Amino acid sequence: MNQDFNLNQYGITDRIIIRNACPAQLYKLALLYEKESAISDKGALMLESGKKTGRSPKDKRIIERPESMNDIWWGNVNIKMDEHTFDINRQRAIDYLNTRTRVYVVDGYGGWDKKYQIKVRVICTRPYHALFMHNMLIRPTDAELETFGEPDYVIYNAGEFPANQYTTHMNSRTSIDLCFERKEFVILGTEYAGEMKKGVFTIMNYIMPKIGVLSMHCSANEGKEGDVSLFFGLSGTGKTTLSADAQRSLIGDDEHCWTADGVFNIEGGCYAKAIDLSEEKEPEIFNAIRFGTVLENVMYNKKTHEVDYADTTLTENTRAAYPIEFIPNAKIPCVGGHPKNIIFLTCDAYGVLPPVSRLTPEQAMYHFISGYTAKVAGTEMGITEPQATFSACFGAAFMVWHPNKYAHLLAKKMEENGTHAWLVNTGWVGGGYGVGERIKLRYTRAIIDAIHNGELMHAAVVTDPIFGFDVPTQCSNVPKELLIPQNAWPSVDNYNKQAAHLANLFNTNFEKFKDGCSQDIINAGPKA
Repeated sequence: MNQDFNLNQYGITDRIIIRNACPAQLYKLALLYEKESAISDKGALMLESGKKTGRSPKDKRIIERPESMNDIWWGNVNIKMDEHTFDINRQRAIDYLNTRTRVYVVDGYGGWDKKYQIKVRVICTRPYHALFMHNMLIRPTDAELETFGEPDYVIYNAGEFPANQYTTHMNSRTSIDLCFERKEFVILGTEYAGEMKKGVFTIMNYIMPKIGVLSMHCSANEGKEGDVSLFFGLSGTGKTTLSADAQRSLIGDDEHCWTADGVFNIEGGCYAKAIDLSEEKEPEIFNAIRFGTVLENVMYNKKTHEVDYADTTLTENTRAAYPIEFIPNAKIPCVGGHPKNIIFLTCDAYGVLPPVSRLTPEQAMYHFISGYTAKVAGTEMGITEPQATFSACFGAAFMVWHPNKYAHLLAKKMEENGTHAWLVNTGWVGGGYGVGERIKLRYTRAIIDAIHNGELMHAAVVTDPIFGFDVPTQCSNVPKELLIPQNAWPSVDNYNKQAAHLANLFNTNFEKFKDGCSQDIINAGPKA
């Protein structure tokens, strides 16, 4: 606690303010005041996020103001809100903060490259949220905290308190509101900590492209020779898992920017999915879960406090948030050179896409804009067969500009730096979901190794007749019969029907992006 520090400028007065507390202090406060808090047998702090165990994208709003309104890709992702309603929600959050005995403040940075770094202040009411953002922001030194000054952006997290659902623009009792001009972000009606993390990412997704810097929803690592790889992919495709490689240094697991100098991580920590986590399959992540880590919504043995990572009683979206230095081979500071390889990860539940394909620059743009993966039966109510999901730039929920803005920046960066692009299917082979099986992680790791050591750049290839990309016919430590999908299916006719179906889904999705794309990029799509 800093007796000289106050929040009077925000209208938050006469509170006990706990600023940038260390993990041990936040553990103590969480155990005293947080419901359902406990310490795991490995030392992680276990908490629950309440009714919301994931993000609420339909409740996210951006304030429409003249300064930015023509920049924003308005629609289902970026939904408009007027400034008066924002003022109502902001005041509602401040009024709630003024009812709390203790208010927690976390001051930190977004972006490891100091030329592009922003200062972020989080004001919240739960020790859990403070520890989460202590891990996810870049932590200032004591000297930096002393001279931190006023932040560039402020997050008011009053998530325990609901929005008034009868207020204009409200869909529910949850509202997540961002005003770029006022540099403020308000959270009501959800205690899911990931909203804060993705709020910072959304801010960077607006301000970075404005100055010619590409912001990206991807992980990044670096080889011993300084070669950088980027891994793009939606949740469940292996972005975090595959970037945590014992033979390579981790730059970051989720959010990066690509500048004229190279890439930098936006975050100071990692936010890994914990479902079915094991030391055998993901040792780096498993061993990062120790004192200082936040474990969200996991189930554990009440006697031993051993976590059961297979138990999804609360949610399938169990998570671990830890400082990036908890990964033994993390590169600190988290910056690297220009990427040599870009890897688009997709979990294809149709079993159509090859385990690995080599992409032309035009195909890279097509698949970047498409952002394809698939949900499988049983993961959500009503899904009885594979369901294609397209998320532009592999992160549409966080993109502020039109996807073509990010795609054009990516194309420019790739051309300037001779970057290679690959499509890697971490989903089903030998048939779709229910017929084939999900490709083994060890085979996917072998494919990634073959990309990094240059083997696949020189491998013999065949051209996929529908999707048009080059498919390597051999890869060390991967069964040859898996590499060409139709050869692994029991019936080639069934494969062709499924492939044509998926190609049509790609083409239908891409219709809305054609106006901003060159004919070469449009032609890079599949031929149904």
